[in-house]
Amino acid sequence: MLIRIDSDSPAAIFDQVAASVRSDIVAGRLSAGDRLPPAREVAAALDINVHTVLRAYQQLRDEGLLDLRRGRGAVVSASAAPLADLAGDIQRLVARAAALGVSPTTLASIVKETTP
Repeated sequence: MLIRIDSDSPAAIFDQVAASVRSDIVAGRLSAGDRLPPAREVAAALDINVHTVLRAYQQLRDEGLLDLRRGRGAVVSASAAPLADLAGDIQRLVARAAALGVSPTTLASIVKETTP
């Protein structure tokens, strides 16, 4: 697993860490039961604060994608499995939006507004 951040991005670093993990789940590189590296290791590798990584992990926990357990660390939850099933649908939606000239920002806004 490779967590990616862009120091030039306006997005908060914890959001970038969470997005990177989320992307790995959607792509099938992470699946239910997989353990994420300890927050300290991720922080050291990315040269960021450990609390930033913990905040990203907590965000993913709040989304139902991770289970955080003392002694076991961060584990991809079983409820994350449907995300990988949606990967093809998401790719087709993004490609269709691009073909229609819809920007990623506009598409994200539309999806956000359409959620029940």
